[in-house]
Amino acid sequence: MDSSYAVGDLRVSDAEREPVIERLQDAYAEGRLDHDEFDMRMHLAMTAKTRNDLAAVTRDLVPAPRQAPGRPGYGEPPTGEDRMLAAAAHAISVPTLFVGPLVLMLLSGKRSAYVRQHAVQAVNFHLTLLLLTTVTFGVGGVVYAVAWILSAVAAVYALAGRPFRYRWSLRLVR
Repeated sequence: MDSSYAVGDLRVSDAEREPVIERLQDAYAEGRLDHDEFDMRMHLAMTAKTRNDLAAVTRDLVPAPRQAPGRPGYGEPPTGEDRMLAAAAHAISVPTLFVGPLVLMLLSGKRSAYVRQHAVQAVNFHLTLLLLTTVTFGVGGVVYAVAWILSAVAAVYALAGRPFRYRWSLRLVR
């Protein structure tokens, strides 16, 4: 296998095209691109084969502002709806284990990084508990009483717009 390829010569995926397309749409909305140039760059982004081709599409645009997802103080704070959904991800995990937060992560996680962050934490925590209970042949089920308390605390954190991380849980979902 020849590993002499530069990073820029690697082929791009649709997932790598999405941020470039979003940046072009933002630049068009900001008035940095006229309609014809926007159309041309969109075509170039959609047909780009390598990372260098894709980088050339936005090279002269101001970089998009960076923000940490779901972190107050970085970018925009989470909306009330986002906080409610994030709290629901923790609360619904008590009766449904990891299934409820997983559904919320898949449905609302694409729209809000804050909701996704909290739902991922709940999924990972409850998958860890399920694994612990399975490995200990049910004895680990005693820990579920503590899990209910931790889920309530995490829901309060989510309602307050603050990040929460369950300690001692495996990071199975990112």
